[in-house]
This record gives sequence, structure tokens and C-alpha cells, in this order.
Amino acid sequence: MQLVKWAHDLAESLLADSLPRRWAHSQRVYSQALTLAPALGEDAELLAAAAIVHDIGYAGAAVDTGQHMIDGARYLRDVVGADPQLCSIVAFHTSSSWEASELGLEGALTEFGPAEPELVDAITYCDLTSSPAGDLADPAERLSEVLERYGPEHVVFRAVSAARPELMARVARVRRRAEVVEAKLN
Repeated sequence: MQLVKWAHDLAESLLADSLPRRWAHSQRVYSQALTLAPALGEDAELLAAAAIVHDIGYAGAAVDTGQHMIDGARYLRDVVGADPQLCSIVAFHTSSSWEASELGLEGALTEFGPAEPELVDAITYCDLTSSPAGDLADPAERLSEVLERYGPEHVVFRAVSAARPELMARVARVRRRAEVVEAKLN
């Protein structure tokens, strides 16, 4: 759990004061990651750490390209020397690939690949089940909220619109995996 404490302290230092809603959201994403621990086994700690830092790319100190997933991963790699797998999860979370394509940043995203599909599924599930204010959220409603917040002219709207079927498929895969593990435990 040393990795998780380090990640928590880093995210708190970057988000808590300057971006309190982003910090609340990140804390919920982290708590959602903890619920997946039985299904993730040895990857549970890595996912928990990625969950709490997944949005640090919004912090002023991390902004570079304007694509928060890449910016957060670069900050983790270049500034704090984080584990490459942690950087990869942050780089590829949720709609990152689609946003990178919209922005012409596919090359920047490949700095962190290939991504581990099960961990990208898991971080996406955690992100989409967490509201911007840090409450639990229904993934379909969360995606609708994102689309409404950004509007049709924004890159995030276009990326999320294109990614939506795959994002919902990721959520479904995580739920199935968690159900199988839970059934085995009971």
C-alpha cells in the first residue's frame, strides 16, 4: 500500500486546493477501485494508485498538450518517475485514445503503450461510476452528463460520442469479471 499512499499524497497536493471537484471525483474513482480488488488480485494496488492520480493532468503543473490523460501520464513519468505501468493506465483511461485521435496526439499516446486491456477496462469503470462531484454514478448517465457539459463543438464531446459503445462495453466486462469472482468467493 506504499504505492497507494504515495499516489494519494501526490494527487492531493496537485488537486485538493486548486481543483476541489476534480479531487472529490478522484477520491470516488479510488474508492471504486477498492471495490474491484478481489477481481484484480495482484493488480489491485496498481489500479488503486492509478485511480487516485488518473486526473492529475488537469493540474496546472501537469498541463502540456491539453489532453489530460497524456499530460498526467507524462507528469507521472517525467516529473515524479512513476512506474511505467501506472503511467500507461493513466494515459489510456476512459476515452483517451479517441481524444488523442481528435487532437492529433496518437504519437504522444504511444509513449505509454501498449496498455493492459483489463486495467484500462477497470479504470474506465471506476471513472464512469464516479460523478464530477464525487458521488456514485450510473455509467450511461455519466456519459450523457459529459456530453451535455462539453457540447457538440468540443473535442471531448466528439471523442466520447465515438467511444461510447466501447466505454459501455468496458463497464460490462468489468461487471462480469467482478460477478464471476464474487460467485467463486461465495
